[in-house]
Amino acid sequence: MNSLQQCLRPPLRIVRSRSAAATAFYRRINNIAKVLEGTQAYANYDTPKAADASRTRTEALLTSGRDLYPRFPPNAAVKTMQHKAFRVAFDHLTPGQTVADTDLYLQGLAFVDLAENGQFVQGICVQSTLTGPDSSQSQFRHFLRQIRRGDIYSMTSKFLPRTSNSLIAGIKGKPHRTKRGQLSIMATELPRMLSPCLHPLPTQLQDPETRIRHRHVDLQVNPRAADTLRLRSTVIAHIRRFLESRGYLEVQTPILANSAGGAVARPFSTSAIEFPDRHIELRTAPELWLKRLVLGGFERIFELGPCFRNEGLDTIHNPEFTTCEFYAAYKNLDELMIITEQLLIRLAQATDDLMQGPLKSLQHCGINFATRFRHLEFIQEIESAMNLKLPDLTHQDAEAEVTKIFQQRDIRLPESPTLPRLLDRLSAKYLEPLCQDPTWIIHHPECLAPLSKSFVDPATQQRVSARAELFINGKELVNTYEEENSPFEQRRKFEEQVKYRGDADRTDIDENYLQALEWGLPPTGGWGCGIDRLIMMLSRADRISDVLPFGNLRNVVSLGRIRRATGSNGVKLSSTFHETTARGPIVFIGKALEDFWLSRKRHCAVDFEHQKGRGRGSRGYLKALYIFHASMDPRK
Repeated sequence: MNSLQQCLRPPLRIVRSRSAAATAFYRRINNIAKVLEGTQAYANYDTPKAADASRTRTEALLTSGRDLYPRFPPNAAVKTMQHKAFRVAFDHLTPGQTVADTDLYLQGLAFVDLAENGQFVQGICVQSTLTGPDSSQSQFRHFLRQIRRGDIYSMTSKFLPRTSNSLIAGIKGKPHRTKRGQLSIMATELPRMLSPCLHPLPTQLQDPETRIRHRHVDLQVNPRAADTLRLRSTVIAHIRRFLESRGYLEVQTPILANSAGGAVARPFSTSAIEFPDRHIELRTAPELWLKRLVLGGFERIFELGPCFRNEGLDTIHNPEFTTCEFYAAYKNLDELMIITEQLLIRLAQATDDLMQGPLKSLQHCGINFATRFRHLEFIQEIESAMNLKLPDLTHQDAEAEVTKIFQQRDIRLPESPTLPRLLDRLSAKYLEPLCQDPTWIIHHPECLAPLSKSFVDPATQQRVSARAELFINGKELVNTYEEENSPFEQRRKFEEQVKYRGDADRTDIDENYLQALEWGLPPTGGWGCGIDRLIMMLSRADRISDVLPFGNLRNVVSLGRIRRATGSNGVKLSSTFHETTARGPIVFIGKALEDFWLSRKRHCAVDFEHQKGRGRGSRGYLKALYIFHASMDPRK
C-alpha cells in the first residue's frame, strides 16, 4: 500500500456516522480508495459492476479454447462493397424485395446498424434462414449470449434484429429492403468473432478529461468527435485541391535544423546521436525553407505540415500545431487577400454541404463569407480608438514613448515589454475585438513584420509593412504579406529584431538565408493559415483539443502507464485507471469533502480551508481528508 493509500485507509475503517449524507459520502470515498489501490477503474463510464463484468468476460473468453483473434480470410467469390456504395447501388429496392442472386460483404462498426465512416446499413440475422455448419439453434443462442457491444465480427449476412448490441462487423449476404423501408443486408451465415471488446462500451461520454484520455472510445460513442476529424480531413483535402488547381506544387521541408527560423518564438531543442555537439531545433515555421525553393525556381509552392513552438497552452494554442503556407512569385498583397476570400467561401460551402449530409452532428459556423471582408489600417485605427498620435515607431525612443502611453491609459504592460509586444498588446485591446466578422488588419508597423517588405504610409508617415492578418471571431486565422527580397533591407530588419529579443525568444540573424537572398528572390507573396484554428471556426469547436485526434499536448503526455490487475485464474487484465491521472480522483475527494463539510461544519474540530491551504494541490486535499475523518464526531 503506497503513502496515498495509507493516508486514506485508516480513517475509513474507524469513522462511522448515522447521517445518510455521511454514509453516501463515505461510500464514494471508499470507491476512490479502491481506485488508488488499483482494484477499480476510475472513469465516468466505469462502475464496480462493469469492472467485474469485464474481468468475468475476459476470463471466460480466454478459457474457452477458441481463437479470439483469427486472421481475416479473403474470399474472392464474395464481392466487398463500402457502405456508401451499397446504399447508392441498392436504393431502388422496394419494401420486402431481396436481390437473391447477389452476395456482398460489408464491414463496419454497428451499434444498432452496421457503420463505416459514418455510413450506416442495417443487418438482419434470422436463425431459420441461416445456412452452413454453424447454423443450429443452440449455436445461434450461444452467439446471442456471447455478443457484446464493441465486438468485432465477420457475418455472412442475414443479420441481427434491431437491438442495442453494438459490434464492429463484416456482413456477407443479400441486399434487402425491409417492409418498413429500411435498406438492409440479410445474413446467410452465423457471425464469426474476429476480435472481442473486453470492456463495456459506454453509450455516451461527457466528461472532457475522460473523453480525451479514452479517445478511441470517445470517437465510437460521440458522433460529433468523429465528425470533427472527418471534417478536418475534408478541409485539408479541399485546401490541397484548391492550390493544386492553381498550379501550386506541394513540398516537404525539414522539421529538424540547426535553427528554427521563420518566427519569433521559443523553439523546442534537441540533439542527434550523429551530431552530439550540435544544437538542433524543431521548426517554428517552414517559411525560410519555402522561400529558398522559390529562389530555386519553384514559383508556386505550398506545404501542409506540423510546426512546434515551446510556448503557452490554452484553448486556442498548442505547442504542436498544423499550418498551411504557400508562396507565389509575382503576387502582391491585394491578390493574396482575394485568393484567401475565394478559398474561405468555397470551404464554407463545402462544409455546409457536409453538415447537411453525412456530418449532421456538426453545425454551420454561422459566418457570412459572401460579402467583401472589412479592412482596418493598424496605426490609423489604434490612433482613432485612443484619440492620440503614436510616436515615430522607428525612432530610438519609440519604446519608451509607447510605454508612457500604457501608463497614462492604465493598460497592463506585457511580459518583457519590447516595442513589438507593446504594439501587439494595443492591437489585442483596440483592434481584435472589432473583428467578429471576417476582417483584415493591414499595414502593421515595420517592427511587427521583419520578413515583410515595408514602405512609408502617406496617411500616417510611419514605416509600415505590406502585411495583412485576417481575424474572425476576434481570432487570427490567416497571415499574409509581400516578402522582403532585398538582402540589405532584410539584414537591417534582422538586426532590429535582435534588439527586441525577449528572454524567451531566439532571434539570431540567419546568415544562410541572407546569403540565399543574394541570388535574387523575385517579388513574392507569402500566405500562412493555422489549420487547427480553421477547423475550430468551421466546426464551432470551443477548444483546440476538440479538433486534434488526441487532444493537446497536456492530454497526450498525460496518457501514462496503465496498471494491471490479475484475475482469479492468474490472467493479467488492464485497468483503465492511469497512474498519471491520480490527481483526478483525489481532487474529486477534495471537492466532495469540501461540499459535505460546509453542511456539517459545526461537527468538525478542524478548519478545512486552513488545512487544505497547507498542502500543495492534491496533497493538500489528502491531508485535509485525513484530518477531517479523524476529527469527525461519529455521534452526530
